[in-house]
Formats: sequence, structure tokens, C-alpha cells
Amino acid sequence: MTKPRIQLISEEIKRIDNHAPSRSLPKHTKMAHSPFVFYRGSAQLFYADIKAGLINFPKECDSLPLTSVMGDCHTSNFGFLTEEGSHGDTVIFSPNDFDDACVGKAQWDILRYLVSLQLAQLHCSGIVEGKYFGEDVDTTKPVVTHQQVISAQHAFIKRYVATCKRVIEDDSILNEAIDYCPDDVPSKLAKLYKKAKARSAGGEDFTLKSALAKAVYFDGNTLGFKPNSEKFSTLDEREYETLHEAFAPYMDDSIVDIVKRLNAGTGSVNMARYYFLVGPSKPHSETSFAHCHIVEVKQQRVAAPIYYFPNINPVNGLNAAHLTARCQRRMQRKPDLVLDEVKFENAHYLVRSRHHAKVGIDPHDIAMGNKAINGGFEYFAELCGYSLALAHCRGDRRSTRFAQSASSILSQTESSLVKIANLYSEQVVEDHALFSRHLEFN
Repeated sequence: MTKPRIQLISEEIKRIDNHAPSRSLPKHTKMAHSPFVFYRGSAQLFYADIKAGLINFPKECDSLPLTSVMGDCHTSNFGFLTEEGSHGDTVIFSPNDFDDACVGKAQWDILRYLVSLQLAQLHCSGIVEGKYFGEDVDTTKPVVTHQQVISAQHAFIKRYVATCKRVIEDDSILNEAIDYCPDDVPSKLAKLYKKAKARSAGGEDFTLKSALAKAVYFDGNTLGFKPNSEKFSTLDEREYETLHEAFAPYMDDSIVDIVKRLNAGTGSVNMARYYFLVGPSKPHSETSFAHCHIVEVKQQRVAAPIYYFPNINPVNGLNAAHLTARCQRRMQRKPDLVLDEVKFENAHYLVRSRHHAKVGIDPHDIAMGNKAINGGFEYFAELCGYSLALAHCRGDRRSTRFAQSASSILSQTESSLVKIANLYSEQVVEDHALFSRHLEFN
């Protein structure tokens, strides 16, 4: 007998968050804001539905070679960041979240992204109509239409396929990345790119608005994390010393300060996360501040696809942090120089530097406004198709087998994938409504 849908949703959320759906958890409150936010916080449900046959890929997709995949691919997991973590100054547009990365099927990422395009549109139109909640959204702006979503979905696949074909012709294409955003394109991305450039090391806003500047204070003699009860928790002396001893070997400079990070991310609950301020040792000065960066040490859980597809590839038998680091190294052109994994107190932690200039993208950045409806939404989808294709093709640096297979199969299945994605987006809307009603009583 098939279990009620709300029972499946609740069980999947409890399995990952170690807590049944509840208004007492900030993550769950966020997930009630809209189907898009619900989708971001429940990647495991997507894979449960694939396993159960609720999502059926075209049979041709079975022939795609396995590769490194994001695992939680959606519009807000692409954005602008500095390459090599906080060690580089080149700002690129790229996938920016690998917490659910593993070796898997490229069609998982592709379909999950296509669904998110539809949900981004519904998120924005729902806020305008008063159905959904969104902060700092100008509800007077126009929203892209359903037909524009379909056009963007096709544009995403076409650009993905075209990129694979370019890789077949010249594998040096794998060293490309989007490191500029022209002003003459009708898109808010140009503005976001400039914001990221200004926040990068040497940029005009580095000392004010970079990730480092927002988290750290410097008063002339003392350098450390800002006392902020909403984001950081101060460690007691013993915990500080324990963390310092365990993780110092993985840092690239002296540890200046350590704090516990609170309530970070839509997907993370009950997973310890610490920030290390790393840089020149005392005496501190404006010069030493400029050479500092933040290293995140985050407990990793098993990637979302692996629970339902545990035997798809032996590589996925690596511990969660090791697997994330491995996949990120393969999918990025120039990965973080501090990327590593550590076993600490019987848990696996991922060590990586935080980008000085990471600028994320929300649905209203791409699906609302005159620029969005005049080509910006489709332009964004094309950039994501290009970036994701390169990330997938980099999974195998010895051949172009993946690119050859993907360029052929995705051309054949383009229309089917778009239809499947838009049908599944309706399921996500229904799931969100069930979840929200359930949350009212818990």
C-alpha cells in the first residue's frame, strides 16, 4: 500500500534534519515560504521520487556515462565567486555548492535545474500575488511568463549540448570559465558581477563588503570575528584549543580566531560548522588584515543521491567530506587551494576557504524586472547550461566520452526532459502546500 504523500515528505525531512517538520526549526520555516525554497531544502525527496518511479527519465538517458554531479542543482546554486577559494582574484560565474556532490547521473542535475527554472518563476509570481513570502522583493516589477520559462529551459539544454560539442572538438575548452559579464546584455547579472569584482581582494569594496570584512573586525590592535549572536557563537577556551589543535595542520597560515557558525544555509541542520580566521600572526595591521581569509570547517552528511542509489559507483563509498572535496576538485576549473577533509570526533568535516566575493542569485534577480522579461532569464539559463556542461565534462579529463554521449542523447531528449521537469514542478507545488499545512499544526 502506498503511503500518504505527507508521510513520505515528513519521513524524508526527518531523516536528513533529524527532526520532524516543525515551526521551531528556522530551516523548516524558510521552506514554507514558497515551493522554490521548499525544493532547495528537500533535495532528498527528488531522489526518493526518482527511485520510486515518480520521475521517469527518457530511456536514452540510461546510456549517459556517469560523472561528477552537483546533486542539488538549481538556479540559486550558481553565482559569482573568486576562483581558488579566497586565494584567487578572478571572479567567475560557476556552480557554487557541492555539498551533495557525488558520482552519478548527469540527467539528475539537468532535470533538477530545469524544475528550478519553473519554480523560480512561480516563486516570483506568487510573491506578487501575495501567495508566497519573499524579503526585499519589489512586487511592482514584471515577472517572466510560463512560456518564457519553457524557452529558457530549452536554451539551457541547447547551450549545454553546444558546449559538449565544443569540448569534443577541442578539450582545452575545459579550461574555460565565464569571467566577465557584458553591460549590453539585458540582465541583472552584469550588476552582480560588478558587485563581486568590487568585493574581491584589491576591489574597492573589499575592506567593507567582502565576506571577510562582514565577518571580522579590526580596531588597530585586535583582529577577530565580530561579536554577532545571530551568526556566531563564541567558543569556550577548551573547545577553542581542541579545534585549533585538530585543524591547524590544514590551514595555510596562522589561526587568528575561531567561532561556531549558527543557522547557515537552507539545507543544513544539526551539522556543526566553524569559521577560522586565518592570516599573519601578530602584530595585526591593515596589511595583515588584507592577507587574512576565512576557512569554513563543516561537518558533512551523506550526499542526497547516495541514500537511494548507494551502489551506483564505488567512489561514492568515500566518506562524505572526502567525496565532496573530490567532486569539487574535478568539477571546478581552479578549485579552492585549502580544500581538504578531516575526521574529527568521529565525524567527517570538509575544510575549505570562503570566497571573499561570493555573490549568490535569488529568483527575483533572474525572473523579475524588465531585463528579465527582455531576455535576461534565458541568458541566465544559457550561462548555467554552459557552466554545468563544463563541470560534468571535467569528470573525465582523459577522454571526451561523456561529451560525445551527452551531445547526442540530450539533443534527442530535450523536449521530453522539459515536459518531465514541468510536470514534476507541479508535484513540488503540491508537496509545498502539504508541508505548509502540516507545519501549521506542528
